[in-house]
Amino acid sequence: MKIQLPSTFFFFMSTTILALITAAAVAVANPSPPTSGDTDFIRTSCRTTLYPQLCYTSLSSYSNAVQQDPGRLARVAIGVTLSKATHMAKYVSNISRNADYDGSPRVAAAVHDCFSVFGDAVDEIRGSLRQMRRLGGSGESLRFQLSNVQTWMSAALTNEETCTDGFEDVADDGGVKAEVCDRAVKVKEVTSNALALVNSFANAIQTP
Repeated sequence: MKIQLPSTFFFFMSTTILALITAAAVAVANPSPPTSGDTDFIRTSCRTTLYPQLCYTSLSSYSNAVQQDPGRLARVAIGVTLSKATHMAKYVSNISRNADYDGSPRVAAAVHDCFSVFGDAVDEIRGSLRQMRRLGGSGESLRFQLSNVQTWMSAALTNEETCTDGFEDVADDGGVKAEVCDRAVKVKEVTSNALALVNSFANAIQTP
């Protein structure tokens, strides 16, 4: 038994995802050859995250663009996260259309819910990146702007966790559960790191 959602739903979501992929590609500049001082800054900054090695490997090639600026580092981290979350949403969309769930409506429901929450996560991360690009002012004004980013990135992380939570009571389904959850966890980790870098940036802002 193959469980499918209406074709109009996938047409709409596929169009949306294509636009998001384009936005993500623009969000993250092509990495430049790193310099020692710049990469050291990223390595040190990544120590504040839960996954420091992943943080460093995913961001070190952007060190020239970051230029030892914590705000730029947070922005680049969000751009990298947006790209990965967008690809995850596209992946779940594809398996929603093409996978045979061995007649299991619970697996189909979990995949559908995962696709839905990752769509929300992409919107929240994209909003965070937009806000980071518009940052201005200083002190409390800047903290307020960053509080929006912190809220949206936290919400994105919660949505990504909802995806994997939805598979907790689903039996082994021939690989769909493991594949979706493994991919989702990787996105959760980069999202967590990006949020940590935003928090570090916000905490370092001096207020009168």
